[in-house]
Amino acid sequence: MTATVNTPVGKSWLICPGCRALLYQRRVERNLGVCPECDHHDQVTAHQRIEQLFDLDSVEELPPVDAVGDPLGFVDTRPYPQRIEAARRRTGLDEAVVCVRGTVEGQPLIAAVMDFRFLGGSLGAGVGERITRAAELALETRTPLLIVSASGGARMQEGVLSLMQMAKTSAALGALDEAGVLTISLVSDPTYGGVAASFATLCDVILAEPGARLGFAGPRVIQQTLRQPLPAGFQTAEYLFARGMLDDLVPRSNLRSTIGRLLAFAGADRSAPDPYPVRATTPPESGDPWAVVALSRDLGRPSTLDYIGHFVDGFVELHGDRLASDCPAIVGGVGLIDGRPTVVIGHQKGHTVAEVASRNFGMATPAGYRKAARLMRLAEKLGTPIVTLIDTPGAYHGISAEENGQALAIADSIRLMAGLTVPVVAIVTGEGGSGGALALGVGNRVLMLANATYSVISPEGCAAILWNDSGRADEAAAQLKLQAGDLLALGVIDGVVPEPPGGAPADPAATASAVHRAVVDAFAELAGLDREEVRAHRRARFRQIGGLTNAGG
Repeated sequence: MTATVNTPVGKSWLICPGCRALLYQRRVERNLGVCPECDHHDQVTAHQRIEQLFDLDSVEELPPVDAVGDPLGFVDTRPYPQRIEAARRRTGLDEAVVCVRGTVEGQPLIAAVMDFRFLGGSLGAGVGERITRAAELALETRTPLLIVSASGGARMQEGVLSLMQMAKTSAALGALDEAGVLTISLVSDPTYGGVAASFATLCDVILAEPGARLGFAGPRVIQQTLRQPLPAGFQTAEYLFARGMLDDLVPRSNLRSTIGRLLAFAGADRSAPDPYPVRATTPPESGDPWAVVALSRDLGRPSTLDYIGHFVDGFVELHGDRLASDCPAIVGGVGLIDGRPTVVIGHQKGHTVAEVASRNFGMATPAGYRKAARLMRLAEKLGTPIVTLIDTPGAYHGISAEENGQALAIADSIRLMAGLTVPVVAIVTGEGGSGGALALGVGNRVLMLANATYSVISPEGCAAILWNDSGRADEAAAQLKLQAGDLLALGVIDGVVPEPPGGAPADPAATASAVHRAVVDAFAELAGLDREEVRAHRRARFRQIGGLTNAGG
């Protein structure tokens, strides 16, 4: 696998492989190796990457690993030891990866940074050993690990020993999972073969530079096998991001700050803050149920991203279900709430007809619930509390959703939430529609905004099924007891978050402040529970809902 790189023209000029522009070399260097005309991200060396990411004078290179030698006595056009020696002279490196420790924006980090110049960044025993030792040091010191990949695949000259490095490095990352240590992958161009099928895609967060290519088999192999043209942009980061395989595309100029925010999240104090004693404990005055339904659907109500922007600091949105797609109806990511690391997940609608349509009206596909489940598992690994913000008329019920296992995805999310050992606070901020809402609603504390609704079905759907007349939706709304006060009395929710005069749309900022205070208060109430008690508490909470008293003699 070859990579496209800037072509030198004389000593001071380059030709960009993306747009063919003639560029002054120092201008490209000041721009971190990115073409200022077309944004093509050229390759950088391992040491250049380290210099771009780490704090000045903080880097310490990890001890070198002895060379593996020539275990197979492999000869192609020349013996393997000669190839190694030539690569060392050409690059000044002794292997295709450089491992260091240091800080990024003041936060500690261990990094393994691959360099494509050294035998195409191929994965051999030396590379696998260095990455494994970096992971073991991260485990020993409980320091987040970053792996920057750039590779054409396995090192054929080392045969099956190269193949085994996939297992060795994967096992090392598995140990970090068990220990709750954050891992980050940065995919650079190109990343193929055994690297793509192991450590490059096993980390908690997978970032990629624009235009980076990632795949197991190279495009030439695929074309020769299929004997048909490949889709436009095939295997590029943009192509894979749209299909849910990556958490984010990050321009090189933003990588340092993005990684810094992730490290700040991982390293923040996990103790609970002092409570705000403001959450309502008595039912508000009930209004007309059908009028409350209309209020819960008002497009002026704050959305999940509005709440995040108001009280989640250093937020990094994470995308994709790592399987098929990135559902726009559910958003989620990591950040700090009053300095405490938190995973935030919620339905997203928007405030205009166009925005709502682009978010599928807040109706999540199976990919949305699988994305949410992935983020919940990340929170479980890191011991981080979860906030879910619920606002959906229900899960998407189209043909594609059924074909992709909508019921299975919802069921898995509900079971997963019931078994989490980290605190979960769920807040219904608008519509709480059926299983699509409950899939994010299995919390230790379940709250509602005063003008939100929560129901087994929409009033229109209930009226159409029971009376064959959706025009009787107002009657159904009254019968369903879907208002906050009713649900508090039934024990379905634990509290009601008051809305400002005129409702949430009249003062979104005040509404967001009230939700913020309610979240912090709820977490403070759960602060005395250990992880097993958190799970037992949540299961017991739902066990008692709708319980029947045995009246028999």
